[in-house]
Parts: sequence; C-alpha cells; structure tokens
Amino acid sequence: MKIAILGTGSVGQTLAERLAVKGHEVMLGTRDIAKTLAKTEKNMYGGPSFSEWYAGNKQVKLGTFADAAAFGDLVINATQGSNALGALALAGSANLKGKILVDVSNPLDFSKGMPPTLIPEFCNTNSLGEEIQKTYPQSRVVKALNTMWCGLMLNPSLIGNGAHDVFICGNDPEAKAVVTTLLQQFGWQMQHIFDLGDISAARGTEMILPVWLRIMGTVGTGAFNLRVVR
Repeated sequence: MKIAILGTGSVGQTLAERLAVKGHEVMLGTRDIAKTLAKTEKNMYGGPSFSEWYAGNKQVKLGTFADAAAFGDLVINATQGSNALGALALAGSANLKGKILVDVSNPLDFSKGMPPTLIPEFCNTNSLGEEIQKTYPQSRVVKALNTMWCGLMLNPSLIGNGAHDVFICGNDPEAKAVVTTLLQQFGWQMQHIFDLGDISAARGTEMILPVWLRIMGTVGTGAFNLRVVR
C-alpha cells in the first residue's frame, strides 16, 4: 500500500520506518523540504536529527504535504495537534478525498509550558478527530494510536507481552477494518484493538492525554500503556 505520513517528527519517523519495513511504500510530508532536510538538532527523545535519520532511511520518500497526500492511498496525520488543520489544508482536500485519514495527533496547547492543556475548542463537546472529519467530509477519518508513546505504537510487545489496548474510532466501518489490519501488522493482538464507535469517541481518547502525561512525568518513561480489565 502507498502510505503518506504528514509530519516529520519522532512519531512520523517511527511510523515511516516501520511501515517501510513491512513492505509499504511510504512518503513523509512536510511544509518545507529544504528546511526539514537541514535540521541537525536531536529529536525530543534525544534521538538522531531528521537529517541523520533520513540518511539511513532513503527508502522513505520526502515531499510537501500536498505531494504526500497525493501519493498515499492512505494518509496518516502525525503532525502536532495544534498544527493539524493547517497541515491538512496544505495537503489539499482534493488529495484527501475518498481516502482513509488516520489521525494520531492530540490537540495539546504547550503555550504555557509543561504539562500542556487541551485546546479548549477541541475538548468536552468536540475533538480534533471530529473537527478533521467535519472539515474533510469526503475523507474517512479514523482516530487511532494517539494514547501512547510512539515506541509502543509499532511494537506493543515491548511491554506486558503486548497485553494492553489500542483504541480506534471512526464513522466508516470499512476504514476501521483497514486500520485494524495495519495494527495487526504492527503486532497488536485483535483482542486488544478496542473499537469505541464513531468519531465522537475521539473526545474521550484525546482527553486521556492529560492523565497520560502526568503518568509519564511520574514514572519517567513513555513505555507504559492502558488496559481495560473486564
């Protein structure tokens, strides 16, 4: 499958590398190709700069947001939540039309430092996932993988033998089935892929982030996750 990933941060890089290993054709999308390639600072986890990472992952293509969205049969939004709508606007509605759009971002406001808060217009009675679906009604939005560290997204067996949960939601059952298949390719066990229903469930999954961030600050690592015990 041709998969576009909007965003070149640690989440986008992690997704791109893993998807390429799984045999998918992958293109990363960015606002400014030259500026992105010139980045030499380490990522937020202390890992390689983008230029270093890209030098070792030449199987991954790089283009503008519009280039990537046009390329992909499936599009993943891995931009910062505060920038997501702007990035998708640059990707172009025509390039997103009819496609599955997987949103892994969260509407976090870092303007007052850490810990961030949720952007008010995207919580309680709305969510970023819903706003994306309303803005792009001809795309099939699936919210997934936004409640965990990117290292676990693609390697659930890293902790607890993979016995923890990933939440998905969206209005289109066929789109969720495609995303479920991708999650299984990443190693997620079917019994731990938790379908919460339509896209309005993104209100709940995005609101997990303030708690998640507090836990991370307490335990000092992102290598943990949630599990629904019944």
